[in-house]
Amino acid sequence: MAVNRTKQAMQRTALSVALGMCFSTVAFAQQSTGSISGQAPAGSTLQITNPDTGFSRSVTAGADGSYRFSTLPTGTYTLTKQGADGTTEVREGVRVLVGSGSTVNFVTAEGAASTLGTVQVRGTAMLNPIDVSSVESTTILTAEQIARIPVARDTTSVALLAPGTVRGDSAFGNLASFGGASVAENQYYVNGFNITNSFRGLNFAQVPFEAIAEQQIKTGGYGAEFGRSLGGVVSQVTKRGTNEFHAGGNVFFEPKALQAHTRDTLYANPLTGEYGTLRSDNSEDESESWVTSAWASGALIQDKLFAYGLIQYGKTESDEWGSVLSNQNLNEDQRDPTWLVKLDWNISDRHTLEFTAFSDKEKTKQVAYANTPGETDRGDKIGSFFSEQGGENYIGRYTGYLTDTFTLSALYGHSEFSREQYLRYPDGSKASYGGDLNNPATGCPIIQDSRPLAQRQLTGQYRSTCNITGTTIDAENGEDTRDQYRIDAEWALGDHLIRFGYDRDDYESVAGASYEGGRIWQYSTTAAGVNRVREQIVNQGATVEVNQEAFYIEDNWNITDNFLAYVGLRWDSFENLNGDGDAYVEIENQFGPRLGFSWDVNGDSSLKIYGNAGRYALPLTSSVAIRGASASVFSRQFYSYTGVDPVTGAPLGAVPISPIQYINGEFGGSKDPKTIASTNLDPMYQDEYILGFQQALTEHLSFGVKGTYRKLKAAIDDNCDYTPIAHAAEEAGLDYILPNGGFPYCRMFNPGEDAVYITDLLGDGNYITTEVDADLLSPQAKRTYRALDFTLDGNYDKFFFQANYTLAYSKGNTEGGVKSDIGQDDTNVTQDFDYKELTVDTYGYLPNDRRHTIKLFGNYQFNEEWSVGGNFIVQSGRPKNCMGMLDLNDAPPVRDPTGKIIQTNFAPHPYGSSFMRCGTTTDGGVDDATVVAVPRGKAGRLPWTNNLDLNVAYKPSAMEGWQFKVDVFNVFNRQKVTAINETAEINPTGQPSPTYLLPDSYQTPRYFRFMAQYDF
Repeated sequence: MAVNRTKQAMQRTALSVALGMCFSTVAFAQQSTGSISGQAPAGSTLQITNPDTGFSRSVTAGADGSYRFSTLPTGTYTLTKQGADGTTEVREGVRVLVGSGSTVNFVTAEGAASTLGTVQVRGTAMLNPIDVSSVESTTILTAEQIARIPVARDTTSVALLAPGTVRGDSAFGNLASFGGASVAENQYYVNGFNITNSFRGLNFAQVPFEAIAEQQIKTGGYGAEFGRSLGGVVSQVTKRGTNEFHAGGNVFFEPKALQAHTRDTLYANPLTGEYGTLRSDNSEDESESWVTSAWASGALIQDKLFAYGLIQYGKTESDEWGSVLSNQNLNEDQRDPTWLVKLDWNISDRHTLEFTAFSDKEKTKQVAYANTPGETDRGDKIGSFFSEQGGENYIGRYTGYLTDTFTLSALYGHSEFSREQYLRYPDGSKASYGGDLNNPATGCPIIQDSRPLAQRQLTGQYRSTCNITGTTIDAENGEDTRDQYRIDAEWALGDHLIRFGYDRDDYESVAGASYEGGRIWQYSTTAAGVNRVREQIVNQGATVEVNQEAFYIEDNWNITDNFLAYVGLRWDSFENLNGDGDAYVEIENQFGPRLGFSWDVNGDSSLKIYGNAGRYALPLTSSVAIRGASASVFSRQFYSYTGVDPVTGAPLGAVPISPIQYINGEFGGSKDPKTIASTNLDPMYQDEYILGFQQALTEHLSFGVKGTYRKLKAAIDDNCDYTPIAHAAEEAGLDYILPNGGFPYCRMFNPGEDAVYITDLLGDGNYITTEVDADLLSPQAKRTYRALDFTLDGNYDKFFFQANYTLAYSKGNTEGGVKSDIGQDDTNVTQDFDYKELTVDTYGYLPNDRRHTIKLFGNYQFNEEWSVGGNFIVQSGRPKNCMGMLDLNDAPPVRDPTGKIIQTNFAPHPYGSSFMRCGTTTDGGVDDATVVAVPRGKAGRLPWTNNLDLNVAYKPSAMEGWQFKVDVFNVFNRQKVTAINETAEINPTGQPSPTYLLPDSYQTPRYFRFMAQYDF
């Protein structure tokens, strides 16, 4: 049968137009705007108009027929083509989403003018479109789509819908891991402004959720415009005003009466791994929350000046009873008074201004009550813990469409983030820390009883009845301040789209921490039976800075009509300043090349083959400087004692039996910035390679496969072992002095690389440069991520869905910025490489390794009134470890006649239970009779989890403007273990730990969320 090529070309054009307009397409990297581009007869005039705001622009198609509208505010546009012959064609409903581009062609694939006439597009945008103009891996969700899916109303939960993302360890809060990276390696943006909290990289500003219009999740392959991330990039744009006045309000309510209780926590049998004895009774735990919002938007000047405003208030109250061995339980009250204002000014069709301001302050009061161990009762009030975090953010942005082919934008943003904490005791007295190294925090001290079990049973457990937190408290004046400036330009030159820009990001942190009560008293008994108590004091406080800047340039080159080549170049510079304002790390012009291609195989956007390769760098966080590079106090001293205070738990009759030891330099002494880091330090960076394809199976259905490979090329961490430098000094015949002010306890370096240290080895004020061989310090830092993502996306009149399956392998000897094994949040200075002994047997599958992940979510609209949505995830469990002591004595254990080990020759490493070795049995249990190496991830895996969320929404036709919705999360109340205690031996005795395998977190129990909303 003969093929009608004209008809075939027209069908491809129609499909291309539909895909380009109905489905979001991810174009050249944009942080808060999008674009429209395509082909039209040469010399024709193209005009876009946003019916909601009156925004309008016109361009002329070039000699090759190409046209482009760049840096467009998100929204829905009407596109009109005025031909030289006077003919007019209109495309209505062209969607532009954040960081995306829509392709609209007015000619067929063979170059003839199309005759589609006026096209109207309605419906929900496809979630994972075929975008032949992009090499990135991106998912975009609009507020409308998010509202239809049963998902928690926070940035991380939405990001976790994207392929290649997994939830991070509960120790770090509600954060996601992207592509095997740690949760501290992501970047977050709002309206083009970086809102990542760079103090530790473990927080970001929280835009009032109701104000979010769209969220873009970049999981890989992002262009040179983006940097300072090895994980992913989340970019949000907020809602804005239009010519039509809108207002409304809603309330979300999660009642405690319909919440299932978290499973009780049970001890694991150390020999079998089976759970049995009760550790934590959670039957009385409960939580209730609600949040309400009110908003209004409209035109202050028709077609010119628009405003959107929102106020939001939330409250969560919860009771936590904790361990049955605990002597306290908690009541927490959290309040979130937040707001947002967005102004947009269309000065002319060539110049626009926008301004965003929002606050995300959060205030928490936690009250501790006395508890009878073994009971879920509530006695006298012990005290209250107050904290405040968050602050205000201000963003201004100018966009100038200076010519049809050249666009310029400039942004300035300022943010403040509070980290205030203090305590109050029942008598009204206040305990806090002012950041003064000479004055520790006030209040009741922390008590740790590490004496043998038999001794504790005989005398009773030593504890404090007045300590509230059991940990450090931050300085009352703690806060972070950011000032960001950036300029971006875009220039269309024939087949080339050139983009370039400059970004300056200055971040200052005022930070400090001290133990509640100023110290920890740790009771222990030596092998000789001597009772002693160790006092440990840690005081930190400084004002530190991180200054970052970057230049980038990129070229998107249409080599042919069907083949796009991308070349991006980026240069990052990082400067870290200590508390004295001196730079201790400076890295200039770290080069980050990016290459990619996109092949529109059939020329109609129905089949795309794409790939990219890139290098990405990550700076040091500002928290590194607080203790490691600034003046601080970290001291230890042993005492004998005659008794124990029954209230505070502090020793009575304490007499020093050892000299005071300063762990990190002299008391409160400043650290010379020259000595903090290796002089040949490289930034933390990794290389990434992606290859994939997407194919339209029908007009409504597409399928894709993507392979990703990431390899960490360099890491930054600290090393606290002075013996490698001492060895070099001995080789040089120098009579060195052990760590002092000019010879800091810990130093920054690139694990696996030779280090060049400048230290005062002789203690005479003269600095000596010493090159230390990598073999003496640590092995190479390793982390690889290999993954295959399979996606299936559908979009129909009443139904949309996305399904994806990810097969992933995350392997190495370092997780990255943080350490989930022990919940360590000291970003960039974990204990991974502090001593070479700590690196033994640490290569294996990492904590964020989830081998199999299946995600399916979507919504079905029955009619104008009723719809249902679902969100289903199945995931394999993370690897388990068995971590124990390292005996440096290497003498065989001494046993009594019964075979029990007597620890008389036990000489443990000072890092306690931090090594990949412990007493184990063949079935993974713990036995103190045999100590063997247990390499990373070889202690088994946590169980698979599955979670189903459902919702139903109702918009009664008889009650115009009203809508109601019920979400049910974890419908079947699955509560599998998602994290455990991996420390198998007690520090410092080396005995089996009864808390090994103890669950640290479960799946969130079933709960209901109700919504009522009114719009007018």
